[in-house]
Amino acid sequence: MSTDNTSTAPKDEHEVVNSEAAAAAVTAVDPRLLVQEQGLAGYIGEFRRKIKAGELGSLPVILGLVAICIIFQSLNSAFLSAQNINDITVTMVGTGMISVGIVFVLLLGEIDLSVGSVSGASSAIAAVLAVNQGWPEWAAVLFAVAVGALIGAVHGFFFAVLGAPAFAVTLAGLLFWLGFMLQTLGENGTINLDSDGLIGKLTTYFFSDVAAAYGLAAVVTVLFFLSSFLGNRRREAAGIPFRPLSDTILRTALLGIISFAAAIMYNQYKGLPLATVIFLVFLVGTDFLLRRTSYGRKIFALGGSVEASRRAGINVTAVRISVFAISGGFAAVGGLFLASKIASANQSAGTGDLLMNAIAAAVIGGTSLFGGRGRTWNALLGVLVIVSIQYGLQLESIAEPVKYMITAGVLLTTVVIDSITRKTQKTAGRA
Repeated sequence: MSTDNTSTAPKDEHEVVNSEAAAAAVTAVDPRLLVQEQGLAGYIGEFRRKIKAGELGSLPVILGLVAICIIFQSLNSAFLSAQNINDITVTMVGTGMISVGIVFVLLLGEIDLSVGSVSGASSAIAAVLAVNQGWPEWAAVLFAVAVGALIGAVHGFFFAVLGAPAFAVTLAGLLFWLGFMLQTLGENGTINLDSDGLIGKLTTYFFSDVAAAYGLAAVVTVLFFLSSFLGNRRREAAGIPFRPLSDTILRTALLGIISFAAAIMYNQYKGLPLATVIFLVFLVGTDFLLRRTSYGRKIFALGGSVEASRRAGINVTAVRISVFAISGGFAAVGGLFLASKIASANQSAGTGDLLMNAIAAAVIGGTSLFGGRGRTWNALLGVLVIVSIQYGLQLESIAEPVKYMITAGVLLTTVVIDSITRKTQKTAGRA
């Protein structure tokens, strides 16, 4: 009589592993499906899962912003005044633009230490061409931005083609372009800009008509709803999990409340700042580039694994060079906004704590120092934190050294959270 030994024989180790993996695959639930089927309970369950898995996203920085507003408003009622909020959102644009470029580089897991000097050099070039050489300001601006992008591409060439460490290349760039800026400005060291010119109006022009701020708030809200709604329709048609309409409406309502509250605040002072509008346009455009294009997916892939990306057919060299070119271009744009703020290009441009604030803004906002995780909106959140702290301390007449120490403490806390998050994700098998 034959016996069936398969029922009593011990399972092979690989079979056990495969069965466990299969079980895990079965129990894994897409968060959109969880929310769709369970409603509020699904939200709570998904939130708990993200916390356990270390997927904090922008939650820490948002909570930090709320805490900053509560603390400084309790100390000084002028902190949340229309004028102070307006000043904060205009002042943050220069550093924020530079930080957007830093986000691209950090997504590769690299760093660009030259952005401060590049921003100063670009503003000096624009000032010399527009004031000393008589160029039309629009042409000087375009040329300066193009030079910034070219400088970034040169840094990328040394890194991607010749294999030099990005840290060393951009550190050399920091020194070289600082010297170039000083040489360009000449003996006087300062070139005053026309406050009524194109560069001058970048931070001084306001849309005084109340319809402008409310119109922008309405456009932002409607576009967000349409993007989310159409995206969910495409997912539904493809037979993959999608968020329910109620979820989209809730998210749109929250965004609408924030947008119209900002519009009300702007209209209580001078109106909608041109600088804020330009910054938002750049943020939307770069976010679309990173999340909705194949080029953006290649950047994230490189940040995850260079070798895997190379084997997948991605032109690693070209992507790396282009990312550093983007960083240089945004450094130039940020330099123009900073020059507009003081109506001049001078020897202090791009120096001081600008570099550290630009990098800190990207990291504080939620972009990982280890590559592969982040969004350009992180630059907005991070620079809001930094500038809000600076303005809050300024209202309290806190000494400059204390400002540096507090900003350093916030940055260190963010880096620690990022490191703990990565360890948690590895433990949860999601990194």
